[in-house]
Amino acid sequence: MKKHLLTLTAFLLAIVTANAQEVKFEEFDLENGLHVILHQDNTAPVVATSVMYNVGGKDGDRNRTGFAHFFEHLLFEGSENIGRGEFMKIIPANGGTFNANTSQDRTYYYEIFPSNKMELGLWLESERMLHPVIDQVGVDTQNEVVKEEKRQSYDNRPYGQILKVLGENLFKVHPYKDTNIGEMEHLDAATLEEFMAFFKTYYVPNNAVLVVAGDIDIDNTKKLVRDYFSEVKRGPEVNRTFPKEEPITETIKTKAYDKNIQAPAIIAAYRTPGFATRDARILDMISTYLSGGKSSVLYKKMVDEQKQALTVQAVNLGQVDYNIFALFAIPLGDVPLATLLEEMDEEIVKMQTELISERDHTKLLNQFENQFVNSNSSIAGIASSLATYYLLYGDVNLINTEIDIYRSITREEIQAVAQKYLNTNQRVEIEYLPKNDDQ
Repeated sequence: MKKHLLTLTAFLLAIVTANAQEVKFEEFDLENGLHVILHQDNTAPVVATSVMYNVGGKDGDRNRTGFAHFFEHLLFEGSENIGRGEFMKIIPANGGTFNANTSQDRTYYYEIFPSNKMELGLWLESERMLHPVIDQVGVDTQNEVVKEEKRQSYDNRPYGQILKVLGENLFKVHPYKDTNIGEMEHLDAATLEEFMAFFKTYYVPNNAVLVVAGDIDIDNTKKLVRDYFSEVKRGPEVNRTFPKEEPITETIKTKAYDKNIQAPAIIAAYRTPGFATRDARILDMISTYLSGGKSSVLYKKMVDEQKQALTVQAVNLGQVDYNIFALFAIPLGDVPLATLLEEMDEEIVKMQTELISERDHTKLLNQFENQFVNSNSSIAGIASSLATYYLLYGDVNLINTEIDIYRSITREEIQAVAQKYLNTNQRVEIEYLPKNDDQ
């Protein structure tokens, strides 16, 4: 009976996915190099205006880390035509919402407005790009904001230093070794001239993509985009020549300490190919197979059945140049960290030596089909995906076709990728321990 239910679920989901509306879009470039993507969906009176800049934590001087994240905040300060602090008042006053976020690879700003306020969204983003106010008052204000964010999200949060520990141990020469939020002493030491130079290098139209999605008229939107953004001057071309990491060929064992935790954790981390590769997508499937929900292999075994772990995870952290595939577990009671690692390794070895079952393979395909449908279920999600696929993947139409890549992944490929990347001599093993007065 269970087999029939699984088959029926797969069949129904395949119908839903096959009938999911294709995300149609138009692309064009302004003379200043700004790439523009428009998506029309008139089913609801909502529009998203967003700009993604090709700048993240990995960019800039390594003695001035955290600049991209800093600018995520700084570019809300105001412009020549928007008073200080007014940016974040204008949007809700006009029925909109907004946010921004920064990764190691890009910075993303967006607003969601009623569709009759679409022009306001374009004006706000053009102001941010054309002539923001970058002065000492704004720098000092945002410096304190960033420091408070670091205290809350990293320094004083349990397990908040894990990404920092992973970066430091997996990368020796690539700038992924540095945290996205940066070092506070770097921001303290930076001059106003350095901040202005960073803006002129990276926040230029030829290093960005503008997406307008939702209840729009295409011809009118094209005209408005040209009206608001054509005036922005083209910037220098950004050339990236990041050093490449040497492969890890022997197990690296280390310890890290966190004053905010009482329970230790074990981490096994691998440096793997960047997220645009087929192998990275296969590793997505492997991580989901291992710990994608309470019915996953590691959760059922180590949390439910053997009661060895409070939590267990396998994650594939996506980045442009290198991904991070990591196994993570917190013991239940006095279970040794070494035991947790052995149990996780046992499941990796099974994947390397045996094909996963057809049932588990079908379940994986269903999970990724569901994720695909959900990612395109909102205007905000579509806008983000369009920008990401253009800027970081180099193929906007992946918003419609990436699911076909996942559908084509075989059990044999899953086994081969596990054999290729997930070996003990290719990883860093980290005991993540409570910090006491002696450390």
